Amino acid sequence: MFTTGGPPFIELIEGPPGSPWDAPEGARFDHIGFWTSDVREGSRRLEAEGLPVDFSGCPYGRPFAYHQVDSIGARIELVDLARQAPFLDRWHPGGEAMPAVDEDTRG
Repeated sequence: MFTTGGPPFIELIEGPPGSPWDAPEGARFDHIGFWTSDVREGSRRLEAEGLPVDFSGCPYGRPFAYHQVDSIGARIELVDLARQAPFLDRWHPGGEAMPAVDEDTRG
């Protein structure tokens, strides 16, 4: 579930046991999400910068990946920009597009 009314959006997740969102030690700040033009390329970039993949939905046909950021005790989530329009339709109808990391211009 996400907050409504526009960015920044706050997502509340109840993580089932064994899922990437499982929190056996209790409630916590889990991740900061970013839209990206290419999840796989962004994921490779973050790995090269020392942020290991914690979980990727890509092998399961889900366009997102989480990377561990030990310095903040949380993760970065990359989400495919193609999912933004359906997200906005549901959580912020008529809302303006949000910025995204353009992996093609990062080289």
